[in-house]
Amino acid sequence: MTFHADGPVMPEKSSWVARQLAAIDAAGDTRAADIGGMSIIVMTMRGARSGMLRRVPVMRVEHDGTYAAVASKGGAPDHPVWFHNLVAAGDVLVQDGTDQVVRRVRLLEDGPERDAWWARAVEAFPPYAEYQTKTDRQIPVFLLEPTG
Repeated sequence: MTFHADGPVMPEKSSWVARQLAAIDAAGDTRAADIGGMSIIVMTMRGARSGMLRRVPVMRVEHDGTYAAVASKGGAPDHPVWFHNLVAAGDVLVQDGTDQVVRRVRLLEDGPERDAWWARAVEAFPPYAEYQTKTDRQIPVFLLEPTG
């Protein structure tokens, strides 16, 4: 499935996320926003039910050209809404800095690969470790991999 970033964009309900996205759009660069001084990327995906585009800033976790998207929701008992979009997505558009590239989405299963990416995620954003202690669910980790 090839990602096309055309069509209506779902308005952001969270005011602080809307402010982040507005700052990024004004600058054309994800470095215009951060979370606690740490870098973020923006994923653009299609809503699994609505079909509308949805833009989601997440922590920047990158290794050898592949990114991770951690569905932590701050350690809440349920997944973030965008979790279901990524499961259904196939591909997403990732903006890192001023670069925008389509990436293939893959949910990591429990095992050594997920463990390595979880360690990278916690290194990039240490609160993830605390979030995991607050929930009974294993926090999902998606890879956003080059398509070619």
